[in-house]
Amino acid sequence: MRIPRLTQARAPLTRDVRTVNEKGEVQSTSIPAERALTVYVDNRELVTLMTLGAEPEWLVLGYLRNQRLVESVEEVESITVDWDVDAAAVRTREGIARIEERTKKRVVTTGCGQGSVFGDMMEELDRIELPAASISQAQLYGIVNTIRLQETTYKSAGSVHGCALFAGGEMLLFIEDVGRHNAIDTIAGWMWLHGADAARGDDKVFYTTGRLTSEMVIKSAQMGVPIVVSRSGITQMGHDVAKRLGLCTIGRATGKHFLCYTGQERLLLQPELAQR
Repeated sequence: MRIPRLTQARAPLTRDVRTVNEKGEVQSTSIPAERALTVYVDNRELVTLMTLGAEPEWLVLGYLRNQRLVESVEEVESITVDWDVDAAAVRTREGIARIEERTKKRVVTTGCGQGSVFGDMMEELDRIELPAASISQAQLYGIVNTIRLQETTYKSAGSVHGCALFAGGEMLLFIEDVGRHNAIDTIAGWMWLHGADAARGDDKVFYTTGRLTSEMVIKSAQMGVPIVVSRSGITQMGHDVAKRLGLCTIGRATGKHFLCYTGQERLLLQPELAQR
């Protein structure tokens, strides 16, 4: 498999600013270092993403994948991120067919850090086939506890979303960004780059700190991940799409509490664990 050449332009995730607290004391406080990244594909400006810049090359690759602008990672020759000009230059091997037509229609989304997405997100749903996977209540509690113990930018600076990819009970990747869409796109890019073993969603669970909207559900399904866990809730359209796809959505997951909204058949309940 030909994989694209990537820069490694990881940016500082926080910066310190001077603040005054309720006692009138001056102190230094960390805040997320949000920055604009304008993406160019074959010298054509595509979109500007607001991001922390944790793994910008994976973010751009995952964005192209989740917007269905490229079908194979081999179509991308290189991604070059330059923070001096706040730009990511994508070079494809043969160009993107009908790019103007395919990027003309925009849908405003509820995502923070990404103002719009291309195309009709409801199309192609019936072509998605999710693997037969399940999660036990014990595994779910393990995932929630792993996230609780994870050192995060949110703990030190707040104002960001986090997403993680698990295989069984093992956390493969944890990403934070100003928007949950950027975080899941970064994970999608990582999965694509790491080939079939990472790309298969058979034993994968996706975790997000953000709410489960229709777009988050669809992106998870596009990644082949059939189980999504959130510490937040779910929207009506997110629920409808997940039910249509047979995707398991678990929300309000904190401590030993959770609500399984859809795909209950994928959840192996162990109610006695909630009493301990």
